[in-house]
Amino acid sequence: MVKLLLSVKAELENVTDLVPATDDFEFFFQVQCNSCHETHPKYVGMNMQEEHEVSGGKNATAHFVWRCGMCKRESTAKFDTTYGLRPYKAENGQFGPLLIIECRGLEFVGFDMTRGTWKCKGADSGTVFSDVDLSDGDWTDYDEKSAQPVGISELDSKWTRA
Repeated sequence: MVKLLLSVKAELENVTDLVPATDDFEFFFQVQCNSCHETHPKYVGMNMQEEHEVSGGKNATAHFVWRCGMCKRESTAKFDTTYGLRPYKAENGQFGPLLIIECRGLEFVGFDMTRGTWKCKGADSGTVFSDVDLSDGDWTDYDEKSAQPVGISELDSKWTRA
């Protein structure tokens, strides 16, 4: 088993605490088999609310169960719920931790931040923006309370060993 840390980076303008908007947020990851090193051609979905049975396990479950199309080996992944989700805060465009995933037989090598709905809050006003759509690679709005434009751009992510 290996634990992988997903870190994200974004340019935040007058906002902070970027995090998925709901508990059933569907994360989209690019997966690679540890056995044959084949990378799946499409991003796969995974969320913290769904658990699937692991074949051959004694009532074992995982948030993601995958059979490699090349070597046919079954692999699994689980969110580290003790670590939870960490909101991304503006730190001069630095990477910040988002979540940890425990992987068996696979590794995640990519993350698509442009799918799903995110939320953040105004850095000065605390105004919650709960419908942040990053599908275009950025997002802009206006914070009435602080009378400032707000925005998110320059999205990036990376995986490292936790």
